[in-house]
Amino acid sequence: MSNHISVKAVAKYIRMSPHKVRRVLDQIRGRSYQETLMILEFLPYEATGPIWQIIHSVAANAKNNYNLDKKTIIIDQIFADEGPKLKRIRPRAQGRAYKILKPTCHITVIIKSIV
Repeated sequence: MSNHISVKAVAKYIRMSPHKVRRVLDQIRGRSYQETLMILEFLPYEATGPIWQIIHSVAANAKNNYNLDKKTIIIDQIFADEGPKLKRIRPRAQGRAYKILKPTCHITVIIKSIV
């Protein structure tokens, strides 16, 4: 059976810099679902929380929509795109304003089943 089914899930507007998220994504790209969860559990980064959620979501999509076994899932593509920046202003000396940009990101996960 050589038909590869790819399943996708997207987490949008995550309140985290895409640069910090990519640091974690680079470590789990190409790995199996079970191995990914093990890695995410022990990494000391804050970004592992939303990534863990989206990995669970894509696995649930695969199981419920395509009847795939979670043991045969590997992460085909995973990337973080830049989302809109939240603009905030901090007051500074002599009536000036200092712009603060709070970044957001969109995390996309595409998995495939190896049968």
